[in-house]
Order: sequence, then structure tokens, then C-alpha cells
Amino acid sequence: MAKKESSLKNMIISLVAISFVASLALGGVYIVTKEPIELAIKAKQENAIKEVLPAFDTLFSYKIMPDNGKDSLNINLAYKGDSLVGTAVGTYSNQGYDATQIQLMVGFLPDGSINSISVVQQKETPGLGTKMKEPKFKDQFNKKNPDDFKMKVKKDGGQVDAITAATISSRAFCDAVDRAYRNYQMKGGK
Repeated sequence: MAKKESSLKNMIISLVAISFVASLALGGVYIVTKEPIELAIKAKQENAIKEVLPAFDTLFSYKIMPDNGKDSLNINLAYKGDSLVGTAVGTYSNQGYDATQIQLMVGFLPDGSINSISVVQQKETPGLGTKMKEPKFKDQFNKKNPDDFKMKVKKDGGQVDAITAATISSRAFCDAVDRAYRNYQMKGGK
């Protein structure tokens, strides 16, 4: 059998063929997984809305653009019969310890008080910032009206007990809740 010599032409042909096959495989995986990922994200949002609001039978949802004009917020008005029972605001903060957004769903009652908060997405430091999902931290906002409750950590002159060793994550959580309340006041509530 004759031994083939490597040439620039053979290497380029091999590299192009491998790249083409890899890109086809990657595109195929994207097409196959796109819809299930979108459905999982939608289900996570729906579960968060149900978690933060009282029982409802009708939900009206819309998006608003905050003042920065970059990221939209989801406003969800929940009704039982003809009565508004609450408003769920999908909110975020970019001020966390990790570079990814912290995403929350904040449920407001018709009087403007916070019913409950659900952490939809976060990638904070495991064992520290991730404690924002625990009731000990997030439930301190429940039944508080942001008009009367200063949504800053105590270290910054507010009323929120920060997570030990995770003040940055605690501040980001407060920032997201405050953003939700400001937009609730302007667009969805009072």
C-alpha cells in the first residue's frame, strides 16, 4: 500500500469536511432542543406566577420596557372573576456577584404589598448567594409594602437582613424587587 503524503490541500479539505459535519450536527441538536427548552422556560415562568399570587382563574400578560430601554419586564394581571387578585412582575438585576442576571417573579396584592417572591434564575455563589432562594431570606419581603419598607440591606440603611457573607447577592435581590415595584406602580398597579 502506498503511503500518502500530507499536503496543505489535503489538510484543508479534511478541516472543511470536519467543520461541515460538526456544524450540521450542532444545527441539528439546536433544532431538536429549541422547542423543549422554550417550553421548559415558559413552564418555569407559569409556575413562578402561580407561586407568588393568590388563586386566580384568568391571567393577562404583557411586556413593558423600563427606562433603560434594554430589557423588558413581564407584567401579569391575575383575576378571579372580575376582581384583580394580584399582579406578578417578572424582574431582574444585573448587580449580583455572578455576571448573569438574577431573575425574580414578584407577586403584588392589589394594595401594593408583596404577596411572595420566587427566584426564577440565579447563578450566585453556591452555599452563599444561592441562599436567596431560601424562605429565611426571601420571605422577609412577604406582606411588606415597599412604600413603608425600605428595600435595602441594613448595611446600606434599609430594613432587609442580608444573607451572611453574600451582601452583593442580597443587594441585587433588593434591586430586582425595587425595579419590580417601581414598574408595578407605573404600569401594572396602583
